[in-house]
Amino acid sequence: MEGEGVVAALVALGPAAIPPLRRFLLEGRPSTVYQPRRWAVQALGGLGAREVLVEYLTSRPAADPQLRFAEEAVQNAAVREFQRWPGPTTAAFLLDLSKKKMLSGLVEVFGKLRLVEAVPYLDRALEDDMCRLQAEEALIEIGEQARQAIILSSTTHLPDKDTETPSSLRRRQSTLHVLSSIGIRQGDWPSLRGLLQEEDPEIVVRCCELAVNGGILDDREAVIARLIAISCKAPWFLQEEIVECLLAWIDAARPAIDAEVGRRLMAPEIDRVRDQCLRLLLRVLRRASQEAGSA
Repeated sequence: MEGEGVVAALVALGPAAIPPLRRFLLEGRPSTVYQPRRWAVQALGGLGAREVLVEYLTSRPAADPQLRFAEEAVQNAAVREFQRWPGPTTAAFLLDLSKKKMLSGLVEVFGKLRLVEAVPYLDRALEDDMCRLQAEEALIEIGEQARQAIILSSTTHLPDKDTETPSSLRRRQSTLHVLSSIGIRQGDWPSLRGLLQEEDPEIVVRCCELAVNGGILDDREAVIARLIAISCKAPWFLQEEIVECLLAWIDAARPAIDAEVGRRLMAPEIDRVRDQCLRLLLRVLRRASQEAGSA
């Protein structure tokens, strides 16, 4: 109940606390109640006991799956302590550790240290449900130096385009989210243009956002056409992005929007009520009119 306070008390004891903490961590039995062991690694970090944490992180994992899962929280805490010792030695150790383990703590530290060499690891972490958000944040932290690798990942279907796995698709969706934060250059667009023709609505909408925000005018008509087409099946969380993209290019988009709205208004009333694309395009026109009126 008072574990957090104990960490501070142990650090206050100084080097004398390191040997018993080492025994507790390395010779003690792992438990599904992981908090005491996590507090131990935090105290060791505060005491500067880097070598003990290295010894722990390279020790053999627990055999029991439940214990192994709980122990990951301790490992994550231990890895985070290495932010105290930035430098080539820490980078080399963490990169070597990344060859053996997928840990959310490792993902976070790579981002905090802005370790460019870790970009392939972070790219793989985008496929892991437990690490995806941290991996996105880490890649955004690394920023411009990760851009080319992320563009390549966004267009890489695994194992191939026809049999892409769900985790590969989620990775590619995440790469576009990262790129929206990092930004793209005009010269990046030829590598990304093919994503406009994909079936997944999120891939298409995120790609269109990149084009709009990056000012890619050469393919403006194609982007507008694809936004209108994908609006028929885009889930709710993408619809506002579609609206914003069309509004950003409303002068160029209005003829295509007017034509599509006119065509869909010819349908029977029951079909018009259910028509998601029609509702979205009418919202774009209303917003455009309101913004023009307030200008």
